[in-house]
Order: sequence, then structure tokens, then C-alpha cells
Amino acid sequence: MSEFKSTAVLGAGVIGASWSALFLASGRDVAVHDISSNAEKSVREYIDRAWSTLDELGLVNGGSPDRVRFCRSAREAVEGALFVQENVPERLAIKHALYMEIESGLERGAVVATSASGLTLSEMQVGWKDPSRFVLGHPFNPPHLIPLVEVMGNDRTEDGVVEAAERFYTAVGKKTIRVNREVPGHVANRLQAAVWREAIHLVTTGVASVEDVDKAIWAGPGLRWAAMGPTMLFHLGAGEGGLAAFCERYSESFNRWWDDLGVLHLDPALTQTLVTGVTEAANGQSSGVLSERRDALIASIQKAIAPLRAR
Repeated sequence: MSEFKSTAVLGAGVIGASWSALFLASGRDVAVHDISSNAEKSVREYIDRAWSTLDELGLVNGGSPDRVRFCRSAREAVEGALFVQENVPERLAIKHALYMEIESGLERGAVVATSASGLTLSEMQVGWKDPSRFVLGHPFNPPHLIPLVEVMGNDRTEDGVVEAAERFYTAVGKKTIRVNREVPGHVANRLQAAVWREAIHLVTTGVASVEDVDKAIWAGPGLRWAAMGPTMLFHLGAGEGGLAAFCERYSESFNRWWDDLGVLHLDPALTQTLVTGVTEAANGQSSGVLSERRDALIASIQKAIAPLRAR
């Protein structure tokens, strides 16, 4: 833990607040900066709400909510920090301006990771004079509950920096994957984008409602995906013959399904169809209530599978 005892979180919206709670729980000091005048209040409230769940999941390891401090500038926040998690809005001008502000104030050996989901590492590196200690560290929302972090460096990244970021994330309870080649959306976002595209296609072609398409995921393959990935599950699905037998048996079916998958783009009319459907599915429940339910379900699943994952 001592390798990155002091951390900074730049940008304290939902993602930044969640990272802050997780870093604090792991026993680290956290310096937070956000331009919002309400940031300190909202982050402290978020940490308070998240803390009991973090404790239930076994992620509170000598940590305390009192070890957070709030800084007026990003430059002030990174002073003394050895790991910096950046979460500012995904506009290159904003990110480049932030990097210009903090670069000369970084500690020697500090690692800076960006939570960016829609921008590429090479696009963001343009904002640095020396991007050698800047990496992708893309989480899934909310970071204090969803273990995944996608980590990436490239030929401008110093040797050992990606590995150092992976060690840090592992130490705070995350599961990392390595992104080996730059593509828009990285890995997991592309996977969920592919599923959502077909979900929308099923709705727009009248196959099923928004609510029932969502139900088809959480009551069906979503449960299996929480245990293992699709390729391993299909390997198991053919019994002793494994994946080779599965492909032999189902290639014709999958090729037919793939040929029939929808190709579409979001536009205002399609968006309104989805909004109407999800509003009906919400049945009057507010986003806050639904978010609490989501987090409780995720936490319960994590608690249930953690002992099995440890085997």
C-alpha cells in the first residue's frame, strides 16, 4: 500500500466521488479538486453513503473518510500525490488544459491515470510535454462497486508505468485488464455497445418492449456473465466437447443471427422511443431510488461471489 499512499482525484462528479470513497477505504489519503462550488458537500455525502457498502464488501482496510481534503486548484491537489485519477469532462480542450496546469507540479514518479471512456490515449497525450507517466485507467460506474479497470499505455509510456498502475488498482480491490491496441471505447464499452445496439433493434422492430429486452438480460445471460465471460460459458455449454464442439454444433445458427443483427444510429426519434420505454419500466421510481436499488443489487452479487472468486 505504501507505494501509492497519497492520491489525488481531479474531477469529482459521480465517477470521481466513487473513486475517492474507494481510495479512502483502502487506507490512503485523498486530495480532491473540482470546479463546482458544491463539490465538497456532494463528495462527502457520497462517501458517507458508500462507506457501509465498502465495509460490507471487505474493502475498508484501515481507511477513514476523514483522510480526504479539498483543494482550490488541481495543481494544489497533485502536490505530494503519487497516484492521480483524472475524471474531468471528456472534452479534449478541458483535459489538455488540466494536464498543462498539473504537469510541472507532479511528484517525481507519480502516475496519472485518466478515467476517459470516449477519448483515446493518444488524443489525450497531446496535452502533455512528457506523457510517459500518463495511462488509461478506465473504470465502470460506480468504480467503488464494479471491479473492472481497463489499463493501457503505448510506445510513449515509460516502462513499468502500466504495471505500477495495475498494482495500485489491484491493491484497492480492482480487477484489471490490459488494452493492447487503441480503439474507440476500449473493450468493455464496445461489448455493451454491441449488446445495446441489438437491444434497441429488437425494440424498434417490434420484437419486444424496452422493459422486456432489459429483463431478458438481467434474468438471463446477465446472471451467467457475472460468473464467467461468454467464450468460457459457451466452452462449458457443449459439455466434454468444449468450445470446438460448440462451434461445430452452433456455427450455422450464430452466422444466421449475426447476419440478421440490426445496424442503426441514435437519432431524436429513436431516443424518444427509448425514453418512453424506460419511463414506463421505471414506473414512477426516481433515478435516485433506482440507483440505490442498483447499488444494493451489485453489492449483494459481489458479496455472494467473492468467496468463490477467491478459491
